[in-house]
Amino acid sequence: MPLVRYRKVVILGYRSVGKTSLAHQFVEGEFLEGYDPTVENTYSKIVTLGKDEFHLHLVDTAGQDEYSILPYSFIIGVHGYVLVYSVTSLHSFQVIASLYQKLHEGHGKTRLPVVLVGNKADLSPDREVQAVEGKKLAESWGATFMESSARENQVLGLKIRGKIRLTRGIFTKVIQEIARVENSYGQERRCRLM
Repeated sequence: MPLVRYRKVVILGYRSVGKTSLAHQFVEGEFLEGYDPTVENTYSKIVTLGKDEFHLHLVDTAGQDEYSILPYSFIIGVHGYVLVYSVTSLHSFQVIASLYQKLHEGHGKTRLPVVLVGNKADLSPDREVQAVEGKKLAESWGATFMESSARENQVLGLKIRGKIRLTRGIFTKVIQEIARVENSYGQERRCRLM
């Protein structure tokens, strides 16, 4: 029987960018048509990656803005982050940069396990943020970038073995990012006697 590893992931972003829709689509497999502002929700799901199982605990947060003070519960005991903006809102993209800076300061780390998600990609005619801008921002953080549509249950532009990836790909990617960052810190801290 495989060991189940616990991973706490916080989903952050500006109001109405689709944080809850992404989490709900991933856990329940359906899109929520109505909009109810989130105070804070939690979701749990077991995810299998290769031979490993992960108990993914998602914290779906209320919309943040550039003036938000991030509580310690968004920093302490958190393994990774999904930062979400809407491709139809330049302001939501600008807020994400501010939120990342606050996370970076709160953690005091040079590298954070982050997946940056440009959501609502199905609304391309109303696009205010190009994919190249999201990719550039993620690269400056050493993070992964994806565009998605919670409504269509797709991560756009990514095909694995000819198949379009579902929103599940966002959450499996954050698990991989957590492992990548943990492994890089483990390698830096090794002590060798000669």
